[in-house]
Amino acid sequence: MAVRQNARYLVTGARGMLGSDLAEALFGRDVTLLSRADLDVTDRDAVFDAVRGHDVVVNAAAYTAVDAAETDEDTARAVNGTAVGLLAEATAAHGAKLVTISTDYVFAGDATEPYAEDASLAPLGAYGRTKALGERLAREGNPDGSYVVRTAWLYGRHGANFPKTMLKLAADRDTLSVVADQVGQPTWTLDLAHQIVALLDSDAPAGTYHGTNEGSVSWFEFARAVFEESGLDAARVEPTDSSTFVRPAPRPSYSVLGHDAWRRAGLTPMRPWRQALSEAANTGVLHNDDNASSGR
Repeated sequence: MAVRQNARYLVTGARGMLGSDLAEALFGRDVTLLSRADLDVTDRDAVFDAVRGHDVVVNAAAYTAVDAAETDEDTARAVNGTAVGLLAEATAAHGAKLVTISTDYVFAGDATEPYAEDASLAPLGAYGRTKALGERLAREGNPDGSYVVRTAWLYGRHGANFPKTMLKLAADRDTLSVVADQVGQPTWTLDLAHQIVALLDSDAPAGTYHGTNEGSVSWFEFARAVFEESGLDAARVEPTDSSTFVRPAPRPSYSVLGHDAWRRAGLTPMRPWRQALSEAANTGVLHNDDNASSGR
């Protein structure tokens, strides 16, 4: 059932990259915006108090330090797993809907075609394990009212992200080496925010949805596209492979997500990634930086 017209919304992680764009997408509605400083999502009593009186909770709070999670999995689990369970219980107790954001990292990244929403989970590292736990606890805590929206490769106006990093490096270096053996779907957070609102405004059933822009591309190709959209010489970006950049946490080689759940629900999936990137560049998103934290 679609959210009623005068519904009250709560957004957690509201100062993050996605949370900030959710505030824009929900403009004009009755919205409570809570940042990490406003709400400790691991505090049961605080969560239940915050949810009370709201019809919808969109959980954009997350532990997103993928590499740090390898040595700090307990903290990541508390935020990405246990806290989601608390939000699910609280929304169920108050008759509210829950949208919680998950990630492509719940998959092994060894597929050769887009991952379906019901594909088996096989996270490679701590971050993915904690997000997979959050998915399970959301479904268990509020089975009829939880929406898990998996996303990937986020960029937006607020906070650090890949396109901004590329452009900062471009100011200091003649050439950049970017991995060409990892493939995914660059996703504009404003597109994702509007897609989440469309989901809530529809009669779509509870379940799992993949919130990524259409298409697929390597990091190398993405970087070249960022250069092109910014009026820079894309030939300055050179390909390399993952062995050049060894990181504490393993990265999925293939992070392309399928979008069949949107179509089954009668909704249009998100537009192609290059079209979104072009609009983001034209509106100054790639060059606008601030002190907000990023999130996935």
